Amino acid sequence: MNEQSPAPELWSSIDALHEWLDTNRPVEGREGLLLRILKLSEEVGEVSQAVIGATGQNPRKGVTHTWEDVEAELCDVVITALMALRTLTPEARDVFARHLERVTRRSTAHSAPADVPRQSL
Repeated sequence: MNEQSPAPELWSSIDALHEWLDTNRPVEGREGLLLRILKLSEEVGEVSQAVIGATGQNPRKGVTHTWEDVEAELCDVVITALMALRTLTPEARDVFARHLERVTRRSTAHSAPADVPRQSL
């Protein structure tokens, strides 16, 4: 298993995509930024559609997607969120790293030891 962090490759790809999108941006300024952030809603909707399709929840359509489709749509959500963050700030890498560290620290600080069962909700 490769122990090296994927962050440099990830962020160089995000930077390249950001440059490409900015070169081909049909709407500039604040409105362009807001539209890029709203793109997340579209991508999340596609995750929902894929889950519904993978589980066959629409009786009229049946099974229309695979779990691999769900994985791909989730990846699109992550990429779109990172692109929105990169559009909001050129310091996206540092902003994300600091936030992830805070969330990880906060979340794992209250973890129960492995041998102590958690109470059910």
